[in-house]
Amino acid sequence: MTPPAAVATGQAEVESALESYRRELTGYCYRMLGSGAEAEDAVQETMVRAWRSAGRFEGRSSLRSWLYRIATNVCLDMHRSPQRRARPMDLGPATPAAGAAPGPEHPEAMWVQPVADEAVLDLSGDPAEVAAARESIRLAFVAALQHLPARQRAVLILREVLRWPAAEVAELLDASVASVNSALQRARATLASIPAERLDAIVDPEHEALLARYVDAFERYDISALVALLRHDVVLSMPPYAIHLVGPDDLAAWFLGPGIGCRGGRLVPVAANGTAAFGNYRCRRPGLWEPFAIQVIEVAGGRISGHHNFLYPELFARFGLPPRIEE
Repeated sequence: MTPPAAVATGQAEVESALESYRRELTGYCYRMLGSGAEAEDAVQETMVRAWRSAGRFEGRSSLRSWLYRIATNVCLDMHRSPQRRARPMDLGPATPAAGAAPGPEHPEAMWVQPVADEAVLDLSGDPAEVAAARESIRLAFVAALQHLPARQRAVLILREVLRWPAAEVAELLDASVASVNSALQRARATLASIPAERLDAIVDPEHEALLARYVDAFERYDISALVALLRHDVVLSMPPYAIHLVGPDDLAAWFLGPGIGCRGGRLVPVAANGTAAFGNYRCRRPGLWEPFAIQVIEVAGGRISGHHNFLYPELFARFGLPPRIEE
């Protein structure tokens, strides 16, 4: 009979081995599903399935490959809905500032959601590898992935992002190398048809100075100073609403009109989707600010090109942000 202490030691070793893959699996599932919450659920289900079947793991493949096989199956099971997650600007023309109004809230499952960098990336790695990994969780890239059939998406992420050999991907998906290469070609062709833009590196003194000016302008609610930081085709979006605005003039009209509730707000920096982000706290009364939106700020060519606001206060805990700011 195996001593209880030995059983406990064995269980602890299995749990430790599984947990060591949690972050990279979360990154994989996030790219597959487009939602940080769904990715966490998928990884938790992966861990449960792996734990239950650990005794049947025969070691014919690496533990990592085995976990990715389970995670892929979990994501495919979760992706039965025909609706794909998107961004407001992917669904229709820009909203005229004169007629801008939030409109009805749409279900959370409709939108690509932000994710904290630290939840999906190993930020202590080689700087070049970290920079490449950041590119693979940009909102635009994750939204573009949602255009692909789920198995094509898995192939592209495994081959192009994670750099798995075709033979390993074929084994994971129970497919032939030829079919994996064919799926990769089709996925590449689809992504090539979707406009993409490379953002500025976030590890740069000029980038940091721009963000500092943005925070100062936003918290003083100096819209003229804020507009001076925007690119001519800047886009503002705000899920769960479907509207989006384009251009500095329309953004200024929004901030001084329907968005005037942001006046007096506070910004707390975080890192999301490989770029700068902030927890935007609204002033509820003098000395008290409460969560309002996670802002994802995209910068290209030294100007703010994307101002994406996710109006989900429950996201603040996922970013390690406080439930309120008090003075």
